Amino acid sequence: MKSTSLRVIDTNVLLVANGQHENTSDECMIACIEALEKLRESGGIVLDDGYQIINEYQRNTSPNSGQRFGDAFLKWLLQNVQNRKYVELVTILPHPERGYESFPDDGDLIDFDTQDRKFIAVSVVHGHRPKICQGTDSKWLIWSEKLARHGINVEFLCSADVQRFFNRKINNQ
Repeated sequence: MKSTSLRVIDTNVLLVANGQHENTSDECMIACIEALEKLRESGGIVLDDGYQIINEYQRNTSPNSGQRFGDAFLKWLLQNVQNRKYVELVTILPHPERGYESFPDDGDLIDFDTQDRKFIAVSVVHGHRPKICQGTDSKWLIWSEKLARHGINVEFLCSADVQRFFNRKINNQ
């Protein structure tokens, strides 16, 4: 697999592809579906070998039904998780304060969502630091600049939607 095509996929990409995220534009849903389809066709998915990411996907989708695109993607991923043509597995080690050894030791990231730290840890441990595909979680807008200082890049599949959700949060505070 080419290191430039490798990706870590945040759970919300599957949820948006499933139509499970309210107020998401059709363009965003299409972008998430296309990103998952591209990864399914060409490979390049990076996951943790403890299956924390896959377990989160399973808690939030219905892969057995395979009716929605995110569900079908997860079903395919479960069938191919050991196929190195499509998936690369890495080991992420726990850390008592940061959650994971590979999560950056950076005070600016102290408020980073503990549930999302596994995606960062997987990217860092991989070595090529694959981009993290992000659908609609607007918190990542703030974190993306801080993560970039550590060579961790976020690929926003739905920039307009993310910005809209971010602006709404800011205006409601």
